[in-house]
Amino acid sequence: MFSVSGCDHLGIATLSSEVLMKSKGKTIMPPLNTSHRSPVTFLLMGIPGLEHLHVWIGIPFCSMYVVALVGNVAILAVVRAERSLHEPMFLFLCMLSITDLVLSTSTLPRMLCLFWLGAHDIAFDACLTQMFFIHSFTTMESGFFLAMAIDRYVAICHPLHHTTILTHARITVMGIIVVIRGVAFFSPHPILLRQLPYCRTRIIAHTYCEFMAVLKLACVDIGATSRYSLSVASIIGSCDAVLIAVSYVFILHSVFHLPSRDATFKALGTCGSHVCVILVFYSTAGFSIFTHRFGKNVPAHIHIFIANMYLLVPPFLNPIVYGIRTKKLREHVFKLLPVKVA
Repeated sequence: MFSVSGCDHLGIATLSSEVLMKSKGKTIMPPLNTSHRSPVTFLLMGIPGLEHLHVWIGIPFCSMYVVALVGNVAILAVVRAERSLHEPMFLFLCMLSITDLVLSTSTLPRMLCLFWLGAHDIAFDACLTQMFFIHSFTTMESGFFLAMAIDRYVAICHPLHHTTILTHARITVMGIIVVIRGVAFFSPHPILLRQLPYCRTRIIAHTYCEFMAVLKLACVDIGATSRYSLSVASIIGSCDAVLIAVSYVFILHSVFHLPSRDATFKALGTCGSHVCVILVFYSTAGFSIFTHRFGKNVPAHIHIFIANMYLLVPPFLNPIVYGIRTKKLREHVFKLLPVKVA
C-alpha cells in the first residue's frame, strides 16, 4: 500500500529502443544501455494507453485537488481559531488534514504539469523526494485513520472517560508515533535507490515516482529489496485495517444498543460515511499491492489509474466526510463565512 503502487508489468517501462516519447514537440529517445549510479533525470510517461486523454483526466484531478486544498486548510484554520474544538476528534482531524495537504501537494501539481504541459522530465533527486513524501505520508494517513477510529471507539463505548483517556499529552504521543513510523519505515527507500547502479530505460510508466518503478531500473538483483518493500507495506496496512475493523465492530455493537432509535440511525449515518472513506483508501491501496504481486494480467492503464485514487480521493473526501458532516465543526465554519448560510 505504501511503497508499491506501481505494478510488476508496468512499474517501469522496460521499453525497446523503438519506443519514443514526445515532449514539447521534440522526439526523445532515452538511452537504454548506459550504466551510471545517479541518472540525471527520469521520464514519467503518465497513464499508458490514455495519453490522448491526459488533458481531460487532469480536469477532475485538479478539481479534487482544489477541494482538498480548500477543505483541509479551512479545517485547520477553524480548529486553530476555536478553542472549543480542541478536542481529541478535531485534533486528530487536524493531523489528518496536514497529512492530506502534504500528500496531495507532493503529487497533484507535478501530475498536472505532466497532463497539461507535457512535462515528462523529473530530476533524480526530485523523484526520490517525491517518493519519500508519497510513501511516508500514505503510511501516516493510515495511522491517523486508526487513531481516529480509536478516538470514536473511546467516545462511543466509554463516553464518561473520553477526555481522561485521550488527554492532550496522549494525543500528542500518538501523533508522534504515527509520524515516526511513516518516516522510519520508508526513509531507507530513497537511500537504497541512490546507492544502486542504473542501466535500463529512464522511462517510468506512471504518473509519479513510485518505489518499485524506479527500483526495477537498477542493474542488480532487487529481490530482497522488493520483498522488504512489499512486506512492510502489507504488514502495516493489514495491521491498521484489522485494528480499525475491530474498533468499528465495538462501535457498532454499542450503537445498536442505544436507547433512542433516532440516535442509532444518526450514529450509523456518521459511522457509515467514515467507513466508506476508509474502505476507499484501503481497497484501492490493497488493489495496487496485490496487483503488483499477483495481477500481471491487469491492464496497465487500469492499475495506474487506481493507484492514483488512494492518493487523490481520501484528501478530497476527508474534509467533506469528517468536516462538513460534523455538525460542531460545520457550525463554526459557517460562522466564519462572510455571508449567512440558510
